[in-house]
Amino acid sequence: MDLQASIACAFEAACLDELEAPKPGNVHVLAGGHAMTVEDFKLAARNAAPFIAATGARIGERISRAVSASVEASGKNINLGIVLLCAPLAAAAETKEPELRAALARVLEHLDREDARLAFAAILRASPGGLGEVPRHDVRSPPIVSLREAMAEAASRDRIARQYDSGFADVFDIGLTSLRRSLARDPEPRLATLAVYLAFLASSPDTHIIRKQGAAAAERVSRLAQSMLVQIEGGIRLEALTGELMTWDLELKRAGINPGTSADLTVATLFAANLQSILRRAGNSD
Repeated sequence: MDLQASIACAFEAACLDELEAPKPGNVHVLAGGHAMTVEDFKLAARNAAPFIAATGARIGERISRAVSASVEASGKNINLGIVLLCAPLAAAAETKEPELRAALARVLEHLDREDARLAFAAILRASPGGLGEVPRHDVRSPPIVSLREAMAEAASRDRIARQYDSGFADVFDIGLTSLRRSLARDPEPRLATLAVYLAFLASSPDTHIIRKQGAAAAERVSRLAQSMLVQIEGGIRLEALTGELMTWDLELKRAGINPGTSADLTVATLFAANLQSILRRAGNSD
């Protein structure tokens, strides 16, 4: 399998693996929610994958085409946040540099105004919930700065934008660290995915919840995630936790609360882990 195909498969695998974990408030194999189903996410992942992995494509083009393909296939915004996070990671892996984080930093440095134009159009096409207007670098206006500069402007209010400004610090320092620690305790992949999701949710109030339900609701969810993460870090098995997870899942969905940003970051973490494995194998074969 060539590198482009490997990256596309790694992206789709990350999307599917994230769905396997019973993530409270978000769509997963045990329960849909928020007018979305597991099949919607699978369809979006399958249609976005070739564009995420398009060899030589600029970041904005990957984002634009992946979002368009997903919306056309599903008829709704399914994976905007996932695409925004995974497009730069895919481009970084394409360089074949052994250190994904260092390669990503260079990819982000080279983002320009055309990337911003294409990404802005994709965001408008997806029409995400809670999208408001801002005085500077609003996505409804032609960009006057690079995509990274525009994301830096939004970093304080949007955790996905913050990754562009920080070099994806949350993905590498919180997500991948949590994934490795969980797998070292218990090789159950669904539990590891859940641990990553809860780690993001516990570390900072989910900005998707903040936009739609306000800071107080997001902080309550974050505190509950912290207490559940303690149980996982204490060695509880997934089977013993599932009942509590599903009760909380139902409560959140009844209230219309979706920790979507934490879920998107979870997919990006799984994708980054998959890409690191691809790069290690490529290095060992040289």
